[in-house]
Amino acid sequence: MVKNLTPNLGQRYRIIALISVIIFILDQATKVWVQFTIPVWEKGLTIIPGFFDIVHILNRGAAFGFLNRHDIDWQRPFFIIVSLIAMAIIASLARSKEDDGPFYSAGLGLILGGALGNLLDRIRMGQVVDFLDFYLGDWHWPAFNIADSAICVGAACLLISFYQHRRKRVPNHI
Repeated sequence: MVKNLTPNLGQRYRIIALISVIIFILDQATKVWVQFTIPVWEKGLTIIPGFFDIVHILNRGAAFGFLNRHDIDWQRPFFIIVSLIAMAIIASLARSKEDDGPFYSAGLGLILGGALGNLLDRIRMGQVVDFLDFYLGDWHWPAFNIADSAICVGAACLLISFYQHRRKRVPNHI
């Protein structure tokens, strides 16, 4: 007898909720720590010399500094609306899609937790706290945070899930 490893709808909701709450708490806790320990626009800690620092950056744009400009003022309402739409899509996907395995629920939970973390910053401050700074020499990747990381990893999880689901449905032809 083979046990069904795919969670039912209630289990899927609990998995998504648990992951999103964990990500939200980690994101907000790290942002609060950065805000209270590192002055804005300064490097606080060198973690790996020449490669990784903890900094305190304020970002009015999206992930990795996209649209982080001070000469436009529509980012805040735009990204609040985008976050709300993304959360509605996640709720719809969680409810309507057949389960594609653990990557599916994990991906939705990671994206939801990240979206909630950055949404709270935008509502509260009009911008997002970024602090993870990776670089080589003078080349810096735009600073980001736990929420941005969770959204990216969640998107990768969904892609893996969709690929796995497609492979189950389409037999190999040799």
